[in-house]
Amino acid sequence: MTKHSSVSRPLRLWPGVALAVFAVLIRFGLPVALPDTTISGMDTGLVGLLGSVIATLGVVVWWLFFSRAPWSERVGALAVMGVAVFATKAVAHPSIAGAGQGYLIYLGGIQLMTLALVLWAVASRDLSAGVRRLSMAAALVAACGLWAILRTDGVSSSLLGSDYHWRWTPTAEELLLVKTAAEPERVTPPPPAETPMAAPVPTAEAPVAPAAAEPAAAAPAGAGPVTSEGEVSPERDSARAEWPGFRGTARDGVVQGVRINTDWSASPPVQLWRRPIGPGWSSFAVQGDLIYTQEQRGDEEMVAAYRLSTGEPVWRHSNPVRFYESNGGAGPRATPTIDHDRVFAHGATGIVDALDARTGQVIWFHNASADTEVPVPGWGFSSSPLVIDGKVIIAASGALVAYDAATGETRWVMKSRGGSYSSPQLLTINGVPQVVLMGGRGTTGVAVADGAVLWENAWAGSPMVQPASLPGGDLLITSADAMGGLGVRRIGITQGPGGWVVAERWTSRGLKPYFNDYVIHKGHAYGFDGNILSSVNLETGERAWKGGRYGNGQMLLLADQDLLLITSEEGDLALVSATPDKFTEVAKLPALNAKTWNHPVIVGDVLLVRNGEEMVAFRLSLQKAARDTARSGIGDPPTSPGQVASALRRHSARP
Repeated sequence: MTKHSSVSRPLRLWPGVALAVFAVLIRFGLPVALPDTTISGMDTGLVGLLGSVIATLGVVVWWLFFSRAPWSERVGALAVMGVAVFATKAVAHPSIAGAGQGYLIYLGGIQLMTLALVLWAVASRDLSAGVRRLSMAAALVAACGLWAILRTDGVSSSLLGSDYHWRWTPTAEELLLVKTAAEPERVTPPPPAETPMAAPVPTAEAPVAPAAAEPAAAAPAGAGPVTSEGEVSPERDSARAEWPGFRGTARDGVVQGVRINTDWSASPPVQLWRRPIGPGWSSFAVQGDLIYTQEQRGDEEMVAAYRLSTGEPVWRHSNPVRFYESNGGAGPRATPTIDHDRVFAHGATGIVDALDARTGQVIWFHNASADTEVPVPGWGFSSSPLVIDGKVIIAASGALVAYDAATGETRWVMKSRGGSYSSPQLLTINGVPQVVLMGGRGTTGVAVADGAVLWENAWAGSPMVQPASLPGGDLLITSADAMGGLGVRRIGITQGPGGWVVAERWTSRGLKPYFNDYVIHKGHAYGFDGNILSSVNLETGERAWKGGRYGNGQMLLLADQDLLLITSEEGDLALVSATPDKFTEVAKLPALNAKTWNHPVIVGDVLLVRNGEEMVAFRLSLQKAARDTARSGIGDPPTSPGQVASALRRHSARP
């Protein structure tokens, strides 16, 4: 073999090797070794990412100025890198090409190529010049080309930062579309001509039923829910919904009057049913035997009703739109809201639907993006509708629009106060009901009647979760940016002769919610500080404890027994004590099969969870006192799913 003779001195390899090893260790070793540690306010995963970027730049500097390689190889390597990364992006899967706002492939491609460059430099020292250069180009192209044969299901809190799959493997949505291709459907009548319209025009799908069952029987407006036997139940109070929408009645994630057995080794949740579902980060609204959610199926964005008792589909309403971005994937982000016999839904592109809760027929629709003159934000519209005083209030990336619930007529519009993914929150402050919205420029209180701004508190960012009302009248608010949560802030709001006055009590980084909501309980807030559960004292803002890694999970508070029910990002269910003394995990078990960002729901003793691939209903084992109370209203334990739903309705109707 001919020696490489054009280099008068051997390559200086040790700086490149040291930097490459450092890049790998800090990127993957640091988060594993110190998972619960923060450095300069950043968790070790983010520190590892930034450290690996710096090390990658160091490899480039080493190669250009300190490697002793021939200048033709130094410049040639960078030229091959540039061509490779741009060529790879041109042919990459859309989920890869658009990931990280389009920058992932540049960052990831260059990082892989610099590692390949170092390995090549070590392995090729004794090769001839021609072979060295050919092998260098091959190594760099192969390293970057790996991105051309991958796809991603979006970002996650995993060590790799995304859910990567081979490009040729079908997505869960594609598998669902194949599986349900033969599902019978029948088209509902179109909306009446006088219905307010806004492009894009939605279409409606009919009630659907399993192949073995007859379609649900038609019923007059205001009738009860369709039961699992296909008949209308007379027991439903149409004004009552057991879980009317996003995070429950008060949008605070609090469940009252339920005490569950926490020894899941002896009394675990029992699966009632499990069903595939289209992608989307919607939660559930529940009324009688019907549950409502949103999902994507191909080019159709859907609002769907299923049976609480069996999980079987009842109806689906479709809009011919598809929202997709690489970080969160496809599908709607918001949760439907039930009010009397109507369901209101807000799609990821801004479509607002008012639907008949029983049949899914369109009553009216609008496009909040057009009505507020706000373009679709990068991660899609995610605000869940708020219904109050005959108005349906929608947040459109920091703007607000109110529609007449009966007719769809636009009642008022508040111009955008900066990008936001938060939903409007109804709060009573100083005896005045008002809509509170956390926007890109801060938090704003708005009059329900006309949308007039009452007060504002400046805090720049891009908030995604909900404000919380505290005992005594103060509020807890948050903000975030592209790197994560910025912290929590307690503010006091008073109304005097000169108008509304906002006073900041404290701002804390002891709890930094991103898109994972928090709850308030007995003087403390419990939520996610990055990917780690945390508690802060509401009097001081000081952190009480931090522990337990559940990724980008969600939670409910079972207030009667000081207990948090958590769905982890990986799909696990966990019980954690909502007490300020320390972090205590009480129980944990697997529930879902993939990344889970959706909020859980509890109705009676039924727990509903879902993600972008499947939804599941579990029966929770109640403590003896709660079980005796339930049985006094429900009777003997139900034995069929239909009896479960009927029993829940009778129990929920009791005063």
